[in-house]
Amino acid sequence: MERPDPSTVRIDGPWAHRDLSANGIRLHIAELGSGPTVVLLHGFGEFWWAWHHQLTALADAGFHVVAPDLRGYGDSDKPPRGYDAWTLAGDVAGLVRALGQRRAHLVGHAWGGMLAWTVASMHPRVVSSVSALGAAHPLALRDAVRQTALRRKRSSQTRALGHLFRFQVPMAPERKLVADDGAELERLMRAWSGPHWPSTKDFAATAERLRLAMLVPGVAHSALEYYRWAFRAQFRGEGRRFTDAVGSRVAAPVLQLHGEDDRCVLPATARDSAHWRGPRSEFRTLPGIGHYPHLEAPDTTSSALLAFLRAHPHPERV
Repeated sequence: MERPDPSTVRIDGPWAHRDLSANGIRLHIAELGSGPTVVLLHGFGEFWWAWHHQLTALADAGFHVVAPDLRGYGDSDKPPRGYDAWTLAGDVAGLVRALGQRRAHLVGHAWGGMLAWTVASMHPRVVSSVSALGAAHPLALRDAVRQTALRRKRSSQTRALGHLFRFQVPMAPERKLVADDGAELERLMRAWSGPHWPSTKDFAATAERLRLAMLVPGVAHSALEYYRWAFRAQFRGEGRRFTDAVGSRVAAPVLQLHGEDDRCVLPATARDSAHWRGPRSEFRTLPGIGHYPHLEAPDTTSSALLAFLRAHPHPERV
């Protein structure tokens, strides 16, 4: 199969597509609505379209909703470097400013959720609130894996993150992600989803969209670089600096929305993020839902996000 052009991710809909310059790169965004700004940050193997349900639901409710392709994904730039936490957080903070906003609500799934939490620590002045779906605080996830080494046995969370370790090998993971038209990504989606979604037509249509986006040249390598920096930083000084940078409780309120059947980031690991949640935070679980609340239960997810966003308007003072 011929690799798709990056522009193929600019899917038509009620939203508008445009490019913005942020932190020295070009980011493609889909944008809809007016009102307080909400930035939706996708996770591994996704692109902006993973938020298509929330784009319309939040815009209809009176919000200005922006869903970017993160660095290395979709039709955004795919530079050879910059997949460390500081640069990625700078991308998001720069995007908020490029939108002409002083603050935004950040909503993130998986990697996007950890990134939202990181931005709230590193650039607190641009963050009104954090909503993390299928995500733990970065240090909660790190600690869940480190406990394995201390106990000299594999924890449930370490087994769930087996892909993180497989992704450290050079070249082979990239080839596997694009082989058979992206079939490996669909396999991971099935493994991480709840019991009901994989048997639906919606799952098949979503998997087809995400598989095609993974085949865009450069995306597979960029997506893996997120994992590679996170793993290798643990053995370098930058890992200690990152711990210091995100080690304190954030000032912004945090909503954690987590599927009870999430087999990638386990609910127990997500609950262990309580230490880093800001004031007036919430933790909610969704029965029968796996790693993708925004896709598996879009209406429930959108309703939960709207209730949280309305309860935490932009602070008047910055």
